[in-house]
Amino acid sequence: MMDTSQLVDGYGRKVDYLRLSITDRCDFRCVYCMSDKIKFVSHEDVLSLEEYLRIVKAFVSMGVTKVRVTGGEPLMRKNAVWFLSQISQLPGLNEVVITTNGSQLEHQAYSLKQAGVSRLNISLDSLDNERFRKITRVGDIEKVLRGIAAAKKAGFDKIKLNTILMQGINDDESTRLVLFAIREGLDISFIEEMPLGQVGHDRALTYVSNESTLTALKANFNMIRSAEKTGGPAQYWQIPGTSTKVGFISPHSHNFCDTCNRLRVSCKGELYPCLGQEGKVDLAYSIRQFPDDDSHLKAAILNSLKSKPAGHNFGMELSSPAVIRFMSHTGG
Repeated sequence: MMDTSQLVDGYGRKVDYLRLSITDRCDFRCVYCMSDKIKFVSHEDVLSLEEYLRIVKAFVSMGVTKVRVTGGEPLMRKNAVWFLSQISQLPGLNEVVITTNGSQLEHQAYSLKQAGVSRLNISLDSLDNERFRKITRVGDIEKVLRGIAAAKKAGFDKIKLNTILMQGINDDESTRLVLFAIREGLDISFIEEMPLGQVGHDRALTYVSNESTLTALKANFNMIRSAEKTGGPAQYWQIPGTSTKVGFISPHSHNFCDTCNRLRVSCKGELYPCLGQEGKVDLAYSIRQFPDDDSHLKAAILNSLKSKPAGHNFGMELSSPAVIRFMSHTGG
């Protein structure tokens, strides 16, 4: 029997949203996400899809209604579509969402729709091919654009672009990206760069606040504040006469921790109560030591709520990372 009241942390915040990374591997090497010399998790330390399924089942039985599958690039994981189809059938789970770089969508979008994926978030930081390759180190913008077209053709009507702007790199593209979203009938969210992992640039020099991005956009668009929520931290603005919503996720300039409703599980089965803290609970131990008894797994999940902090404490001191692990390890 489902008990939807179990997942409440020490600050009275109800957790109903799980972000699950099924791989730390990615076919891009985005400069804000990982270093060019990153060492990936060994294959034996990564959980099987069946083990991830046990984790999701446990969370859903305890009241989680939304699961976002992330990576790395989740669609690089063999049989990822099978896994998504399994969790989408779980009673009580209302939404299955994935965050992807779009590189695999050209060939997998239809299968994802058939598997029951509700929404797609696609990372897109530039529409300029040379810039796109500079940011991703290896990516092909045309492949991503074909993936977006394939997702629309497959019937996804809830597609959102995620964009990180960086000073001196792509900070002048906000208007162009919003115009692209309007033309394609997509939503778009601008996300302030987070201080995770030691990357190859000084974040204090590249940081772009969402306040400055909003100011730039207001000079070109009539933007009306929206009360709409999608279960995450984004604050949305509507552009009249279009279907496009513009979101802003601002971990630095507008801390949203007081309404945090999520937990994160890494590809190794590490449960992180907070993206911006190092504290974690090892779910892999409970799964592997007790293969036929989920009570230990659920107890570990409940125990994690005791260490969920009031906030991530991201400040404006960006030169040094707040935590050492890279974004790709926990999936953002």
